[in-house]
Amino acid sequence: MDNAGNNHTGNNTGNDGVRRVTEADLPAVVRLVHELAEYEKAPEQCELTTEQLRRALFGPSPALYGHVAESEGRVVGFALWFLNFSTWRGTHGIYLEDLYVAPAYRRHGLGRALLAELARECVEHGYARLEWWVLNWNEQAIGFYESLGAIPMDEWTVFRLTEEALDRTAHG
Repeated sequence: MDNAGNNHTGNNTGNDGVRRVTEADLPAVVRLVHELAEYEKAPEQCELTTEQLRRALFGPSPALYGHVAESEGRVVGFALWFLNFSTWRGTHGIYLEDLYVAPAYRRHGLGRALLAELARECVEHGYARLEWWVLNWNEQAIGFYESLGAIPMDEWTVFRLTEEALDRTAHG
């Protein structure tokens, strides 16, 4: 991929493809994040704004990265990710925070192209792994991920501190 992020990959027809997110894409990505929250049955939990995403991706110390999937010049999917670190492997990896393709554009290779681009990022930078979470009820996504050779990490339980518990833990 060139520095401008103009690499289009995947099962492309016409202007379909994957590229790095730009500031011009932010309103579309925020809209798609809210669609994802609706799909995951938690729209009330999604508070993302365009300005928040702009700061995270393009601020002075960006810690979030992203790619978009396009069809006919329109942003119809995205992958937002950040680096993590494996102390056992001694190297970084990519944690995929969200991957989403609008329903009308699924089964066109765009989700696979987004994941392939992140896999290339891992390989090119020597990162040890690409990982993400998926909701247990999302059988379509689970089947898709397994078809790529991804394996579920069933022996791990995810824990999270938020809101009052986070504040209580921080302040003793």
